[in-house]
Amino acid sequence: MTETIYDTGEYLSKNPGWHVEDSAWKVAQIMRMLTAHQLSPRSVCEVGCGAGEILRCLQERLPADCEFTGYEVSPQAFALTETRQNDHLKYHLGDVSKDPRHFDLMLVMDVIEHLEDYYTFLRMVRSRGSRLIAHIPLDMCVNHLLRAKPLADLRRSVGHIHSFTKESALAVLEETGFRVVDHFYTAWSIEFPPRTWRRRLALYPRKIAYSMSPDLTARIFGGFSLLVFAESA
Repeated sequence: MTETIYDTGEYLSKNPGWHVEDSAWKVAQIMRMLTAHQLSPRSVCEVGCGAGEILRCLQERLPADCEFTGYEVSPQAFALTETRQNDHLKYHLGDVSKDPRHFDLMLVMDVIEHLEDYYTFLRMVRSRGSRLIAHIPLDMCVNHLLRAKPLADLRRSVGHIHSFTKESALAVLEETGFRVVDHFYTAWSIEFPPRTWRRRLALYPRKIAYSMSPDLTARIFGGFSLLVFAESA
C-alpha cells in the first residue's frame, strides 16, 4: 500500500490539533439536523473520526444509552482518541468495512474531499448504515477559481484533493445510492473569527450577501460547507 500524508505524520505536523477546535461547532450542526428530523439514534459510527472529539461532544448531547464508534486510518490521529474513550464510546484504527455491525447513523464529516476514490468509500458507508449525515466543504467557487492559489493551498495544507459545489456534492451522494432528505449550508466563514486580513475584509460583505442569497454567495465567495442528511435509496 502507498503511504499517505495521514500515515506518515505529515498531516499532523501541518495540523497539530487535527481540527479538534472545530468539533463543538460541527456537533451543533449535526444536532440541528437531528432535531429537525426528530432523530434519536441508538448507535452512531463516524468514519474518519480524526482525534475523536466530534463523537465525544455528540455523546454529551444524545441519550446516555447511545453507543458511539469511531474509525480512523491515521495512526497519529488514532493516538489522540485514547483519552476520549469510555464504556459507550470506542475508537478503532482501521477499516469500518470489516465491522459486521449495522449502525443507526453514519457520520462522514469533512472526509470525502481527502479520498482518491470517494465513490467506493460512500458505497461502503451505505452498507454499514442506512442513514448518513455528511459534512462537505464547498471549495469550488468563483473566488477560488479566479485567484487559483486558494485551491492549491487547500490541497497542500489540509489534503483537499477534490473540490465540490453544492450541486456536485449532492449528485455524488445520489450516485452512490443515497436519497438526499435534507441539506443546509454551514457558514463557518461567517461564524468563526477571521484568521487572516483577507477574511476580515470579506466578512461583512459576505454576511450581507449571504443574507440576500445563500446559494449565490457560496457559489461566488466560498467559505461555506454543506451538511447533508441522506438515507439509503
